[in-house]
Amino acid sequence: MSNLAVQTAPESGTSTEALSLRNFNRLGQFIHDYSGIRMPPSKRTMLEGRLRRCMRESGHVSINDYCAYLFDGGGLDRERVRLLDAVTTNKTDFFREPQHFEFLTEVGLPAIAKRRGGKVKIWSAACSIGAEAYTTAMVIEEFGRQSKRLDYSILGTDLSTQVLSQAVAGRYSEQMIAPVPRDLRARYLMRSRDPKRGEVRIVPALRARLSVARMNLMDEQYPVDNDFDVIFLRNVLIYFDKPTQAKVLKNLCEHLAPGGYLILGHSESIVGVDLPVRPAAHTVFQRP
Repeated sequence: MSNLAVQTAPESGTSTEALSLRNFNRLGQFIHDYSGIRMPPSKRTMLEGRLRRCMRESGHVSINDYCAYLFDGGGLDRERVRLLDAVTTNKTDFFREPQHFEFLTEVGLPAIAKRRGGKVKIWSAACSIGAEAYTTAMVIEEFGRQSKRLDYSILGTDLSTQVLSQAVAGRYSEQMIAPVPRDLRARYLMRSRDPKRGEVRIVPALRARLSVARMNLMDEQYPVDNDFDVIFLRNVLIYFDKPTQAKVLKNLCEHLAPGGYLILGHSESIVGVDLPVRPAAHTVFQRP
């Protein structure tokens, strides 16, 4: 989910007026109600820094005037996507929490291949810029090289339209792909013809496996298939309160195929939530 934005000096013609407590509370309530993300008082400075970008892009010179436009002037519907793109955190890495991908290689993919006859459906439910989805694609391709070729598809969904655009493009900095093993870089990454750009791109064959859609985990129903073999939702629940965690987890389980796996972040838990899954590995849960 993105690193905290750095607050920069205001541009000429914009006000340095601080975000009022009233407007912080109104924004925090909207963000929580719409996305499930909590905005405690400790996030006030972060939220103000990110909001200033939206303020400038929409042509307002004062952050509180911008909030008045949102909440009193009917601007919230028009600004909703821009606002949520700005406040959503999108921290992600290639091969993050690698034990999950080891589990897929050693246990999950062999079981799915046997059960489904070589077809695999993956859902990265908070895919951010696509690192998790493309890591999964590399793992499946490598499994096919060593064992059995799989016909797979990966769906990536996220609340932020900006990160989905980057996922589709599949372009990343040299620094970001550092965790990718060298032999996999050679097979699945293309380097820019201009070395000064310091950029790589996912090969077309893997990009073709990924489809993306904007989706809100707070929705009552998810407009996706209900037979996924693997659903990733890693390091997202930590931003939700307990009731929201339970709601999201129950919704996700409705989209798992029998025998499918729900994979959460290593610091996350389903303790206290009644779900139709059983432990398969650390923070990996299987639907019977």
